[in-house]
Amino acid sequence: MRRLSLIGYRACGKSTLGPLVASRLGWRFCDLDHAITARIGMPISVYFSVRGESAFRDVETAELRTTLEMPGNLVLATGGGCILREENRGIIRAFGGVRVYLEVPAEILRQRLSGDAGGRPSLTGGNVADEVSQVLAVREPLYRAVADVVLDGTKPIAELVQALVAIVENHGQKSAPG
Repeated sequence: MRRLSLIGYRACGKSTLGPLVASRLGWRFCDLDHAITARIGMPISVYFSVRGESAFRDVETAELRTTLEMPGNLVLATGGGCILREENRGIIRAFGGVRVYLEVPAEILRQRLSGDAGGRPSLTGGNVADEVSQVLAVREPLYRAVADVVLDGTKPIAELVQALVAIVENHGQKSAPG
């Protein structure tokens, strides 16, 4: 089985690029946040506010493991905070195939989230767009530590899709057990 795992901050383009790349490769696509929403039966922001971040991260870990255990080739768009848990980083390293960090500067992420936060919960208790720099400062070293490749996520979509397909085609793939 071959895998491509897209990692990065919310609004970096994982959910936009993932299905396009999967289609080009003829692989299945999974948006981890959508899979989690189906599992919990409510929007993540509601679950987050009712049950808390720790409970959400427990569900996220379970869904990550389940998703990466499924047979077949897969493009996975992880949630922006998926890399916060060491367990998740280990799962992604072991079973996520090629791991690509879609790097986007904080100011551009802030602009994207100002227009539409997409139902994402606040992580600091403040405005989703205003917290970008603070949260990204914690997460960026983790994204880099997990990634095989860092890709400039500000490039045009068509160029990014082509780059991701080329990365998969040219990168030594790790096989997931199965």
